[in-house]
Amino acid sequence: MTTRESVRAMRRLRVRRGFRLHPAQAVVVGFAITVAVGTLLLWLPPMTLNPDGTSFITALFTSTSAVCVTGLTVVDTQAHWSPLGQVVIMALIQVGGLGIMIFASLIGLVLARKMSVRSRLNTAAEAKTVGYDDVRGLIRGIVLISFTIEAITWAFLFPRFLFGYAYEPGEAAWYAIFHSVSSFNNAGFALYSDSLMGFVDDPFICLPICAAIILGGLGFPVIMQLRKEFARPLHWSMNTKLVLWATPILLVAGTMYLTVVEWSNPDTFGRLNPASRILAGFFASVQTRSSGFNTVDTGLMRDESWVGMDVLMFIGAGPAGTGGGIKVTTFAVLFFILLTELRGEGAVNIFGKRLSRAVHRQAITVVLIAVGAVMSATVVLMLFTGLTFDVVLFEVISAFATVGLSTGITGDFAEIEQAVLVFLMFAGRLGPLTLGTAIALRDRRILYELPKERPAIG
Repeated sequence: MTTRESVRAMRRLRVRRGFRLHPAQAVVVGFAITVAVGTLLLWLPPMTLNPDGTSFITALFTSTSAVCVTGLTVVDTQAHWSPLGQVVIMALIQVGGLGIMIFASLIGLVLARKMSVRSRLNTAAEAKTVGYDDVRGLIRGIVLISFTIEAITWAFLFPRFLFGYAYEPGEAAWYAIFHSVSSFNNAGFALYSDSLMGFVDDPFICLPICAAIILGGLGFPVIMQLRKEFARPLHWSMNTKLVLWATPILLVAGTMYLTVVEWSNPDTFGRLNPASRILAGFFASVQTRSSGFNTVDTGLMRDESWVGMDVLMFIGAGPAGTGGGIKVTTFAVLFFILLTELRGEGAVNIFGKRLSRAVHRQAITVVLIAVGAVMSATVVLMLFTGLTFDVVLFEVISAFATVGLSTGITGDFAEIEQAVLVFLMFAGRLGPLTLGTAIALRDRRILYELPKERPAIG
């Protein structure tokens, strides 16, 4: 079924049953409800090791960070939350990574073994598909991919924790499953006070986690197409080709840049042997895609590294996956638009196909809204905190791009400042375009066109 037919079906439902939420609105509302439920759960006394319990803003911040798979924290995950609280956080990460509409549809399939047309529309909107004919297969595929990759990651981490670090079997299993879920969902939550700094030179921990992060960041549409048509690249969609083209370039460029800049920094890479420095550079590059683990102290990295990481975090990962940012496809589309303009060509052609002009507008809209949100929040937090531009900008981009890397200032923020980051994480996870569409109650269809005119540009 085409997009236009899907919209018509939705309009027919609205006429028959009265007002219904637009699919984009349903996604926003679903995330908001999940964050609220998570907040109430984490606010309960048994969820924390602190006898006085936890504050509401801390519960809200942690719930939002988990559901939006960000990883920013205002308290130590291991020292503050009880084992039950950590389980709740892991569950929120899993639900947020799968997607609220997808998770709700999965529950409906399990309980009722059927889906309404509206549930199909909502799920298709969240998964960035063009129709809703085979939403059941889509849900099964997403759930299967998620659990399979998490299980494989667990299979690598468990023996390393068990034999390499002499953990008890139960403890090794728990640490392995928590970090497997957190890594594939690009959440960045860790059960260590210093994230993963204790494993900076351990490839048996770092590489499986990086692999899970990269796969999660590709996006479910890409993974599912590769699963079906891996040997037939000519059949790959433009979305798949763009993601597979941009991802390795950004990973390699980020690794080279961060490794060179931090090579002689005694507070980060400088104390490591050459092989470990390259591993640390690769790990740091992967984290900027939208995860947020760190094996060196981010706050001690050089300013030049922060600038490069700002750019990588802002670009983010693939669409309809567990990563954040404006998405690599948006970045790639803008790159090809720029290239076309520089060449003086009329149409934007990518991989032998012409890019829809509607995508031009969407990409520009996403970037402008993202830049506006980031700069506005940066100014607000600078006024509230008195901190410098570079530190605040890093924190803001990390929140908006749902990365979770921090220079160490998040825990010192006041409640109003944490609330700003909560909004950024929520908006960044849903995407500027989805959030904007949800706020605009319905699509406006204009039946006329005005005369054209070209102002001077540049």
